[in-house]
Amino acid sequence: MNGTPAGYRPDQLATFVWVGQGLLTVVSLWGWTELSDRIRSGEVTADLLRPIHPVTGYLAPDLGRALHGMIFRFLPPLAVGLIFFDLYLPGRWFTVPLFGLSVLLAVVGSLGMRFLVNATAYWLHDARGPIMLWTLAAGMLAGLYFPLRFLPDWLAVTLWVATPFPGLMQTPLDVLVERDPAPLQFGLVALQAVWAAVLLALCALVQRRAERRLVAQGG
Repeated sequence: MNGTPAGYRPDQLATFVWVGQGLLTVVSLWGWTELSDRIRSGEVTADLLRPIHPVTGYLAPDLGRALHGMIFRFLPPLAVGLIFFDLYLPGRWFTVPLFGLSVLLAVVGSLGMRFLVNATAYWLHDARGPIMLWTLAAGMLAGLYFPLRFLPDWLAVTLWVATPFPGLMQTPLDVLVERDPAPLQFGLVALQAVWAAVLLALCALVQRRAERRLVAQGG
C-alpha cells in the first residue's frame, strides 16, 4: 500500500528508528568482552569460586546496566523525540507494559548471545574473530539497520523462528508501534521468551562443558 511500506505508516517508521537508537544502550549488542578477557587472563577461575552461577553473575549486573540505560539514555531522548517529531503513540492499553516485558527479554537474549560469543575463548583462547562476526551480524539480523519486514516474508519468518536475532530489537519495536494485531503482538513476545530461555540454557551448558576442560593460562 502506498505510504505504508511493509505495513508501517510514516509515524510508525519514525518511531521504529528513533526508539531503536534509544534501545542500543539498553540492549547493548556490542562492546562487551568481559568474559573473553577474563578467560584469556585466567581470572575466570575466580568466578568459579563465587557462590552464584557464572551466567547469573553476569546477567544480574547486566540487568542493572540496562535499567540505568533505560532511565538515562532512553527516556530523555524519547521525550525530545516526542516534542520535535511525529512519533507513533500506542493505542492499546497493554502495549507499553508488553513493550517493557519485550525489552527485558531482549536484554536477557542479548546477554545470552554475548556470553556464548565470548565463551568461544574457552576453546579458541581469543574470541576476537567470533566477536567481530557477532558485531557485523547482530545489527542487521536484529532489525537495527532496517525493519526485517522489508525482507521477503519467507526470509523474515525464518529469521524470527529459527534465530534469536529478531527478539533483540525487531520484536520490541514492532510491539511498540503496534505493527501487528494484538494476538500476534503477544505471540512475538512469547517466541522472544522461548528464545531467551533457550539462550540461558545454552549458556549454562557451555559453561558446564568449559569448566570440565578449563586450564588457566600460565598454570
